[in-house]
Amino acid sequence: MNEPAAISAVLRTLADPTRRALFERVVGADEMTVAELTRGSGVTQGAISQHLKSLKQAGLVAERPEGRNVYYRAEPEGLGPLVDWMSHYGVFWRDRFANLRTLLKEIDP
Repeated sequence: MNEPAAISAVLRTLADPTRRALFERVVGADEMTVAELTRGSGVTQGAISQHLKSLKQAGLVAERPEGRNVYYRAEPEGLGPLVDWMSHYGVFWRDRFANLRTLLKEIDP
């Protein structure tokens, strides 16, 4: 997947609040099954499976089948394209914070 497509896939995937919540739950655990993710979510198991498929296609989760269960774990590397893209804007924020620091010193020496 090329870089712009990878960034778009991650952003599109995480734009959905249900997928974002699923990703956060998987990140907070070592591994989770679809059944565990479905419990207490208010979403059907079929919908959870579809959301996990999207997360997997975006490279944000990986699956490990074991018997009748499929275990999902977070793939932090999947956020890499987004982190790289955001790092290009780090200069903008550093300059803004430097300007704010200067202004605050002028206001309250």
